[in-house]
Amino acid sequence: MSWREFSVTVPASTANLGPGFDSIGLALDLHLLINVSAASEWTVEYANAGYQHLSSGSDNLIVSTAQVVADKFNHQLPASKLYVVTDIPLGRGLGSSASAIAGGIEIADRLLGLELTIKEKVKIGSEMEGHPDNVSASFFGGLTISYDDGVELDVIHVPEVEIGVVILVPSEEFLTTESRGLLPELLEHSVATRGSSAGNVLSAALSCGDWETAGRMMEKDTFHEPFRKNRFPDFEAIRHTCKVLGSYGCAISGAGPSLFIAVKKGNEEEISIKLRDKFPHYECLVTKPSSVGIVSCEI
Repeated sequence: MSWREFSVTVPASTANLGPGFDSIGLALDLHLLINVSAASEWTVEYANAGYQHLSSGSDNLIVSTAQVVADKFNHQLPASKLYVVTDIPLGRGLGSSASAIAGGIEIADRLLGLELTIKEKVKIGSEMEGHPDNVSASFFGGLTISYDDGVELDVIHVPEVEIGVVILVPSEEFLTTESRGLLPELLEHSVATRGSSAGNVLSAALSCGDWETAGRMMEKDTFHEPFRKNRFPDFEAIRHTCKVLGSYGCAISGAGPSLFIAVKKGNEEEISIKLRDKFPHYECLVTKPSSVGIVSCEI
């Protein structure tokens, strides 16, 4: 089929927000932009220096994802050139892989004329990621609370999230596989119950915009943070400082190594300056939730 050059824009995301492990995601106002043009073979060119080591051919994550979609629907995927510009830090727990997967799904949908629903796209992305939190936020925008057992997918979508966001980004990457390896196989029933209760209250608070309560629940996780926090320099000191500065709450962003800090809208710049001064070994990013999810349009 013939097609015209187009672009796909995908927001970054933070996941978990504490006890919402593998189920809660929030789209952020950092983006992956992919320009797609016709070519005789697949090539991928990154404008950003930090991405230059990634594959430029058919084994690139964006391309291989598009191929997975084509294979799933028994279609032949036409070759394309991808020119990629991004302000999402790579390997820092801000959904860089999920945004690439979402971009690949969207590219395949457009190239093949599949007209998949957004839920169908999230389902494919969740199968590839192993959980729906980041990829659902990248597709829907805003905040998502998801359930996926491999058969059934349900997503609650909160389009508008009225907070400011500060992200503390360390200089070192922390691979998701390494981070997952820190988690125990089993939790005591009482510990899991406490974590589940915190996750339930967190979800309810997020759904009605009660960030005072949500912020407290963000810091009551029992599923992953107790086993990962020692890998973060000054974790407890940062959390204490955030509380003193009046933030809603602080949590590990996804599998890490970045820290997500929810603050009152309008206070993000002031809080970021103070955190930057006190913890100079972290880069401090100021951003906000993105109410807009993935967007595809002709160039």
